Amino acid sequence: MILASAPPSNLILSVLAAAAYAWPAVRTTHVNERAARVWVVLAWLLHGALLSITLLGERPYFGFAPAMSVTAWLVAAVYAVESQIFPQLPTRWTLCVVGAAAVMVAFFFPGSPMPATASAWLALHLAFGVACYGLFGIAVVHAWFLTRAETRIRNAEDPHSGLPLLTLERLTYRFVAAGFVLLSATLLAGLLFGEVLYGYGHAWHWDHKTVFSVLAWLTFCVLLIGRAAFGWRGKRAVNVLYIGSGLLLLAYVGSRFVMEIILGRTP
Repeated sequence: MILASAPPSNLILSVLAAAAYAWPAVRTTHVNERAARVWVVLAWLLHGALLSITLLGERPYFGFAPAMSVTAWLVAAVYAVESQIFPQLPTRWTLCVVGAAAVMVAFFFPGSPMPATASAWLALHLAFGVACYGLFGIAVVHAWFLTRAETRIRNAEDPHSGLPLLTLERLTYRFVAAGFVLLSATLLAGLLFGEVLYGYGHAWHWDHKTVFSVLAWLTFCVLLIGRAAFGWRGKRAVNVLYIGSGLLLLAYVGSRFVMEIILGRTP
């Protein structure tokens, strides 16, 4: 569902947040790291205000684009906190581009109104799911940094990672472990309380979202066991992380995109 007449506040906040994200990306060679962090924090605050209006208003909307927007906001939040703990971690223009794109896509594709009769527990269930997306999103970002740093080291170049490789690797898979716990909790809630949350005739409902979520859970489970029991590291572990994250992306964002945009249905 494309928003036909968005409130002026939504348009203003969307443009300001997207511009604040985009500025350090467009001016990447002219903005120092400190100024870039200030712009990202400003964008994050504007983005958060926009999400609070969209998701917590009298008539909240949700869909594939708002889910991506919240994920981008969570990734920016975690990255901002990390950059304070690890000042040597540079601000990446790619994160700014993703943030700006997520804000504008969510403006044009706000999803569908949340049912007025939905259980109060549905909001908590969705919050767990989106938080899970955010944790795996930041894990993917770290894995990408890790891969680039390893490649540059093999080519005898400056890694530009900003962090020692072992520290970056530990951070990556700590986020994977935290995301796995949240994904497990989300699936367990769907298994035990699906009828209350979604009004199914039975607790567990096998649809595209459930199938891809379970496949993602199994993939992350294999990854964590592989690292703990067999010492998986490097390219193998990163590839499994990418596969699991891709399956998880298809679970909600992918299925909602097909339903909202391609099929034009309201879930």
